Amino acid sequence: MEASEFALYNIEQWFRVHRPETLIVPLAGDVKDAARLDEIFATWKPQLVFHAAAYKHVPLMEVANAWQAVRNNVLGTLLVAAHAQRFGAERFVLISTDKAVNPTNIMGATKRVAELIIRQKNRSGDTRFAAVRFGNVLGSHSSVVPIFQQQLRAGGPLTVTDKNITRYFMTIPEAVQLVLESASIMQGGEVFVLDMGEPIRIYDLATTIIQLSGLEPEKDIRIEVTGLRPGEKLQEELRLPEETVVK
Repeated sequence: MEASEFALYNIEQWFRVHRPETLIVPLAGDVKDAARLDEIFATWKPQLVFHAAAYKHVPLMEVANAWQAVRNNVLGTLLVAAHAQRFGAERFVLISTDKAVNPTNIMGATKRVAELIIRQKNRSGDTRFAAVRFGNVLGSHSSVVPIFQQQLRAGGPLTVTDKNITRYFMTIPEAVQLVLESASIMQGGEVFVLDMGEPIRIYDLATTIIQLSGLEPEKDIRIEVTGLRPGEKLQEELRLPEETVVK
């Protein structure tokens, strides 16, 4: 199920070209629409639910759209999880974020509440619930690398909010593998995190992208430091102090 018609169309077209043997049923809908969820779960009775619907842009959700973040990320998760239990889904995987750890912004707080909903739901019924925490996914929609590439094509500057800001990164294949493996090995109640190595300084990433284009930072293309945005952390974390990490 997808709320964006354009995204739904793109997904359907990709499967038509690359996986024509796979039956795809594109369903338009919103996780906040209980009646539509009733219809879809009653008709298709999914065994495995991947819940990826979220508003994820930190500054956009911080002030003017805070209630929409709560409605979508918290109440939407609650509705989908309740339907998964009610209609007998075997497993439910929530896509969460490293911003849910000690959150300093509305988006991160809503995703932390979503994690707590999943943990509570796992304590009753037969459906097993787990979550996966992502860092930044390289090349995904609205992520930093496509933005840098767009700024580079426009002649710069590349914008960085702080010279010392760092983020964890993973590739799209790594993200997909994390979700699928987590769904395979989950027992219920876990939060899965990919070992993404050391966090990367965004300023260094901007410098590297300029150099890989055959240009010289600050000479051919300027890097502009714009200041931290509302709710933005300098460094992200992957786990809470009370959480135990098992390889």
